[in-house]
Amino acid sequence: MIKSVFAAAAAAVAFAPAAALAGPYVNVEANSGWTGSDYESTTTDLHVGYEGTFSEDVSYYVQGGASVVSADGSDADTVPSGKAGLGVALSEDLSAYGEVSFIGSGDSDIDRSYGTKLGVKYTF
Repeated sequence: MIKSVFAAAAAAVAFAPAAALAGPYVNVEANSGWTGSDYESTTTDLHVGYEGTFSEDVSYYVQGGASVVSADGSDADTVPSGKAGLGVALSEDLSAYGEVSFIGSGDSDIDRSYGTKLGVKYTF
């Protein structure tokens, strides 16, 4: 299902007549986790993406590639991953954003993981 979400997002970006494509980018991001002082793992995303605007108040991005998952005491595993998001200006000082993401698994017995993010941002 998530593949169809990303395909629809990419098609909307590519074929929307009002969309202005700002261009491609590369995003390298490392996220590490600890429980107390015990290091758990680091996931490093190696993504290529596109970002732009649908209108003056609505922006988007779609990115995908590989993630290198390095759990403490284990060999690193490289898996597919990606994310897509929208940002909407609600007023001059307030905006809302949302993101959907997925990360694969190198083990066929483990399901792919999905995530969502929603938020608002107020600028002083």
